[in-house]
Parts: sequence; structure tokens; C-alpha cells
Amino acid sequence: MPASGRLCRGVAYLVEHAVFEHLDHRENNGYQRFPVQITFDSGAQVDNGVVYVADQHNPAFLGAAPLAELAQHIGSSHGPSGSNRDYLLNLAEALRELGDNDPHVQALEALLRP
Repeated sequence: MPASGRLCRGVAYLVEHAVFEHLDHRENNGYQRFPVQITFDSGAQVDNGVVYVADQHNPAFLGAAPLAELAQHIGSSHGPSGSNRDYLLNLAEALRELGDNDPHVQALEALLRP
């Protein structure tokens, strides 16, 4: 279940309903789709946003594992869309471009970057 009142910065995409078949397949490793309200930087809002959230029932969920263990797991994991390491490195870059400082992602990036 998503955490109430939490902030998740990012980019919102307007997608065709048919795209969800692909997204649901890509996120099928223990992720659940939840409706959310999206607030844009302009203050405008939409009520029909969607996020995929993994919880402790996800087979890949490590919980409060040490950072080095998380990095090792990420570095060796692959899914239908590719390398988990590449995903994390791309996420870190995207957050930088948004001006969002996420110390946890940055610490994992430092352990995974060659």
C-alpha cells in the first residue's frame, strides 16, 4: 500500500489505456497499480494518475537491508525491461535533472557506478 502523504517527484505521462497491458506485464514482479492524485509544478492537479508500488510481499523486496547488500542485489538483477543497475543509474540522473536530492539513491549510485 502506498504511504499516505508521501512525495514522489517525477514526470507524468499521458498514455493510452492499451499501454497499461505492457506496463502491467513489465511491473508484474510484485508491483501493484494504485490510483493517485498528481499535482504538477504549476499547481494543476489530475485525479486519475497511476503509480506502481512494491511492498514487502514483492519477491525482490529486501526490506531494511544494508546499503551494500541492496547495491549488490540491484547490480545482479534483471527484469523484462533490462538491468536493474541501469534503471538505478538512470533514476539517479533523472532525479538530478529534476533538482531532486535523494541521498539513498545517490549512495546506491556511488556503489554501482564503475
